[in-house]
Amino acid sequence: MPDLVRLGLVDPFEAENEAPKQIAKRLEKAGLIERFNFKHGIFTMTRRASGDCQFLDEKTRRCTVYPQRPDTCRKHPQVGPRPGFCPYGAQRHAGTARPLHER
Repeated sequence: MPDLVRLGLVDPFEAENEAPKQIAKRLEKAGLIERFNFKHGIFTMTRRASGDCQFLDEKTRRCTVYPQRPDTCRKHPQVGPRPGFCPYGAQRHAGTARPLHER
């Protein structure tokens, strides 16, 4: 919930006084979250059809909410399904030390 407050999607008063289930329903209806895991209290943010985060600028590939970004993003790539992996990092060719775009 703190991430949603920091992003400005949920008001601090609402976070303290409304049930997470009700907040989730409102955010899902508005298209701001994809789902809510009630057991763990984890929200999944909506993504574009391309799979990109809704807060990723399509042209610059930079986060548009960087100062307010969620904890998951703050801890990336140390935490996640593939720690240390960034799908947007430079691609490396086997046996070379230089990224492909520098070759």
